Amino acid sequence: MNQILLLEDLPEIRAWLKSLVLQVFPAADITECSRVHDALDQVARQKFSLALLDLGLPDGSGVDVVAALRDKQPDVQSVIVTIHDDDEHLFPALQAGAFGYLLKEQPRELLIEHLQRISQGEPPLSPSIARKVIAHFASQRRPQASAQLIEVSLTDRESEVLLRVAKGFTLPEIGVQLGLSRHTIADYVKQIYRKLNVSSRAEAALEAQRLGLFGRN
Repeated sequence: MNQILLLEDLPEIRAWLKSLVLQVFPAADITECSRVHDALDQVARQKFSLALLDLGLPDGSGVDVVAALRDKQPDVQSVIVTIHDDDEHLFPALQAGAFGYLLKEQPRELLIEHLQRISQGEPPLSPSIARKVIAHFASQRRPQASAQLIEVSLTDRESEVLLRVAKGFTLPEIGVQLGLSRHTIADYVKQIYRKLNVSSRAEAALEAQRLGLFGRN
């Protein structure tokens, strides 16, 4: 895995992912991008052997990069690295050609283990994602009328994070409270702000109040 594309817009998370990759592939030449546009430009310019891609970027989705790699560099193994474990994100990514799908919530050691297995041709799938894939194929004969409905409300985890942001806790403090890394919390906050169309903690606090989160235990 000499040439690796890394697409992640948050600098801290990008640095964290880069450290994981270099631990597994110490000789890798990593091209870092923070926007879909930049990643697509790099795909047109150079050859890659592995791509680690986030989904929610400021100018689009990492799925677009997966599709571009599938069309222009079909030998590249595209792996999604995200906080999203729902069907609405998972299956479009797999259909676009993603080789694997990893969740950032996993322990560092497990993520490293998944990356190590890529060299053996094993698709890196987080356990919960593997179960979703199996369940999907097991239920293919059942009607999927609601499969295309997009859930716009916050997930339980996002609500937990938003409530703590609104209460003034820092990202490291929220991470300790929920048993997650600071990087994962930062990614949740990014996604929450996008969903709610807010850009500050004050606006997030108002949304948390509107959603009735302060009345929860």
